[in-house]
Amino acid sequence: MALKATINKATIHLSDMDRNYYDTLQLTIAQHPSETDQRLMIRLIAYILNAHENLQFGKGVSDEDEAAIWQINYSEVIELWIELGQLDEKRIKKACNRSQKVKLYCYGSSVDTWWSQSASKMRLFNKLSIEQFSEDTSNAQAKLKSRSMEFQCSIQDGQLWLTSGDETLLIETIKLQ
Repeated sequence: MALKATINKATIHLSDMDRNYYDTLQLTIAQHPSETDQRLMIRLIAYILNAHENLQFGKGVSDEDEAAIWQINYSEVIELWIELGQLDEKRIKKACNRSQKVKLYCYGSSVDTWWSQSASKMRLFNKLSIEQFSEDTSNAQAKLKSRSMEFQCSIQDGQLWLTSGDETLLIETIKLQ
């Protein structure tokens, strides 16, 4: 019998002063059996950093034709394709060919090695931006994961302050490209 996805709920009270975007988001996030808590939380933070009325979670892990997160407009044009991890050139090329803009959020202990091997190939894609979460940040985010989550999020000057109960995290990314 195949394992089923775990359903997580998140309420996000978002104040993004950098983009003048303010909203309360009610999100349902399916966690594939092979997806770690760390990846799920990175996916949630990537969603928060790019929040938009047309942003949605894709099938991601279980479907190679969809992004982890994407923004599709009313004309079915993919405006933004968001991926997570350390991807190969083929996947990035596909995303760049199908969308107007691509963002890759990297995390984990092997990002530096991946970047040193992939940087020259990734720089060929002008639609691509790449940001890295530090290992400490991604580990701290994973500890906040629960089946039902509520966060206060404030974004200003590129810094995301994430508060859950008594815990507050400063989340910053390192721009690689």
